[in-house]
Amino acid sequence: MRTLCASTLIGEFFVIGFAGLVAMKTAGLSTGAVWTVCGIAMALCVLLCGMLSRPGAVQIGWALQLGLVLSGMVVPVMFFLGAVFAGLWWASVHFGRKVDAAKARFAGTGATPSADAA
Repeated sequence: MRTLCASTLIGEFFVIGFAGLVAMKTAGLSTGAVWTVCGIAMALCVLLCGMLSRPGAVQIGWALQLGLVLSGMVVPVMFFLGAVFAGLWWASVHFGRKVDAAKARFAGTGATPSADAA
């Protein structure tokens, strides 16, 4: 699960950075405020990559997804991108847990997964 979720978070890191560049051009928003919010969100993405094995990390990831969707109020395309990344986050958690369970089954039986088994 960690690999899939971390990949999603790193993708979000870049999307948040690019959204910050777009938001900078929005009238009424100071550059400092935009980069403070984007910087915190980007740092959270990176820190969360290292915390994925800890309790509550997935829930913090969901809060980040919600924030990403709500950032569409400033940059409208983020409604779409936030929904896409929320879907990717769900898939990463859901299928990552299935992969972890399969790895545990293989470890428990002493079998080694082969390239033919798919």
